Amino acid sequence: MTDFTWPEGKKLALSIVVNVEEGSEMSVAEGDKKPEPVDELGVALSIPIRNYMNESNYAYGINAGADRILDLIDERDYRTTVTAAGLALERAPKLVERIVAAGHEVCSHGWRWVHQFSMKEDRERDFIRHAADSIETTTGARPKGWLSRYLHTPQTQRLLLEEGYLYHMDNLSADMPFWQSVDIGEGVAKPLLVVPYAVDTNDMKLWTSPSYTPQDWLDYNIGSFDWLLRESAAKGPRMTSVGLHLRVIGRPGRIWALEKFLQHVDSHRDAVWIASRADIAEAWAAAHPWEASA
Repeated sequence: MTDFTWPEGKKLALSIVVNVEEGSEMSVAEGDKKPEPVDELGVALSIPIRNYMNESNYAYGINAGADRILDLIDERDYRTTVTAAGLALERAPKLVERIVAAGHEVCSHGWRWVHQFSMKEDRERDFIRHAADSIETTTGARPKGWLSRYLHTPQTQRLLLEEGYLYHMDNLSADMPFWQSVDIGEGVAKPLLVVPYAVDTNDMKLWTSPSYTPQDWLDYNIGSFDWLLRESAAKGPRMTSVGLHLRVIGRPGRIWALEKFLQHVDSHRDAVWIASRADIAEAWAAAHPWEASA
């Protein structure tokens, strides 16, 4: 692996992932049995009642958070991946226009931001296909990548192959892409690329851990970035992921931490390839063709 480098001879690939889920979360108004439990206030209602306050918190991500995040990214001309629920994009056409105009990749995050792990196979297939159809309609391009919400089913990877996906990111096990051999039946296996994600560098911790501050997030992300940069120079190429949410890091009391992190990245541009996950997947796949015996 040490003779492989990312494009332009770079040793570290940085994947900035902007999650767009707002407007597709669980809600009694959408026919769900309970409202979305992921709430900045930690209020997890289990009764069939609308949580209007939480819905407005999600709406903030579209109305204000998105522009703050994309302003910082686009002024640097970084190419990123937007992991989006199809319904969220349908309901935010101005955001779609900006994403497409900037050339960001859109990766499928499902049709809605709901739990798919309880779905039967036919329903999950429809869910995956509907998401891809929706994203292709709104953005003009069919997604190449997939991210589940938290968990997936034993058949998810096979269904992704059936629908023509190149990669998925439902995996935290490595610092580089790798091929996954997927059993499609009758003893036949086909390859699906894994482009690993990271939750330790994700801004969602600012919601789930009240004592975790923007400064904590910044320090941790810079530390992770610097370590992998050093390791990539000494031991071979690496990749790192930073996950962002419109309603989380897009708040005025947190956005400064993202700006500081990107300024740190800017100071190492000669060594870092900032790329979409699709670009990372295609660069890796071209240099490391799948071998059935692997």
